Amino acid sequence: MGVTKPLSAVSLIFACGTALFSDGYANGIIGAVNTLLTRIYPGSKFGTQSYSDILTSIAFAGTVFGMLLFGWISDKIGRKAGMLSAASIVGVFSALSAGSVGVKSSVGGTIAFLCVCRFIIGIGVGAEYPCGSVSASEQTEQEGIAKNAQHRWLVLATNTMIDIGFVVAAFVPLVLYWIFGDNHLRAIWGLALGLGAIPAFAVLLWRLKMDEPDCYKKNSMKGVQTPYWLVLRRYWKSLLGLSLSWFIYDFITYPFGIYSSTITNNITGGNSSLTVVFGWSVVINLFYIPGTVIGAFLIDYLGPKTTMIVGLLSQAVIGFIMSGLYSPLTGHIAAFAVVYGIFLSLGEVGPGNCLGVLAAKTGPTAIRGQYYGLAAAVGKVGAFVGTWVFPQIINAFGGSKTEKGNTGPFWIASGLAVVSAVVTFFLVKPLTHDGMKAEDEAFRQYLEDNGFDVRLMGIPGLVSSEAPEVEKKEGLDL
Repeated sequence: MGVTKPLSAVSLIFACGTALFSDGYANGIIGAVNTLLTRIYPGSKFGTQSYSDILTSIAFAGTVFGMLLFGWISDKIGRKAGMLSAASIVGVFSALSAGSVGVKSSVGGTIAFLCVCRFIIGIGVGAEYPCGSVSASEQTEQEGIAKNAQHRWLVLATNTMIDIGFVVAAFVPLVLYWIFGDNHLRAIWGLALGLGAIPAFAVLLWRLKMDEPDCYKKNSMKGVQTPYWLVLRRYWKSLLGLSLSWFIYDFITYPFGIYSSTITNNITGGNSSLTVVFGWSVVINLFYIPGTVIGAFLIDYLGPKTTMIVGLLSQAVIGFIMSGLYSPLTGHIAAFAVVYGIFLSLGEVGPGNCLGVLAAKTGPTAIRGQYYGLAAAVGKVGAFVGTWVFPQIINAFGGSKTEKGNTGPFWIASGLAVVSAVVTFFLVKPLTHDGMKAEDEAFRQYLEDNGFDVRLMGIPGLVSSEAPEVEKKEGLDL
């Protein structure tokens, strides 16, 4: 029984967070699909824009909408309802997106249908952050989880799952290409999209028997109007710090996918074989795994805030090295790939792992979904801005074929990493083990001091928040 309880507690954390694997897959697979669509429909555009840009933008829009909408749903309707909806959306529309292969009327018809599916998948992906991640964080302080492993399990169940999803999303098209070859590229991208439904539906079944976390039952504002002015007055500083840091992280991280092509082109001499392109995509995505796993075992010892600052400053140092030694490194592409891999890994050690933990655990249970959802949505806006701005930065520095054009973004990204570390240091509060329980108690006291009736909190029909304390005292007296 002593073994079963911790295992059961850990399994609940993963039931809440593992759906982020399918979210990583859904986000990652579109890169391979874009590569295949470019081969099948060369030169196709929507007006003046490439359809690959449209597909990327539409997914970002859906994700931001999902984060904001489901942040409210997570707090006001329930964590479980949000998680079941999120997994269902990703599963159903991953399967439907595979059906866009059959839309043969025109290239525009195929891409338009795919864009609709990608927007709705984006909503499901965005929903997982304030529902699945938040619920996973609340499970980490349940009985059965060791205090010095609370943050670790949350990281392994969320950010590590996203990164594994990206690796699998890179590997699946390679396997399908080995099976189908050059003559069936439509089948490859259709199946690659459709397979994303399997993990989403598997997690959906896993979640069906789950209950709401205990802290949500006790502290939610499901049946009462949220005093947003009081919330903002208490939490604006941390929310601002997390939002700015997330914006900068995503602004840097998403556009830096462009450097994978630099590695591939240099190693292969511009080889356009899909085996080579997909194979190197797997290698590059694998760089994230050691960072997130090593970071997961650091975070409980250093604390999320310190780990994030260390990761950001270390990443900045590597970025400056890559900028200053770009020419010699690209002359020895294996060295460039290793240093680039360290750069990506350190991003996972720091903000990749820590932002989610800090956003999920520094706010109170009553508004945790909205708090997390807003910070994550600002981050996704940063990703969207970055994917459009970075090409302009490269062109301003002389274009992608010049040394300045290739090193300019590294200088900017490294400088922004330092800025993010400073923002985190001054605006984000440190987090302790069992910090959510302490914050809920402090928030209740704060509301009471400002005239809010805390007896209205919690889900109706459950015992009041004071009851467990009374029972505990009575038990001690006996």
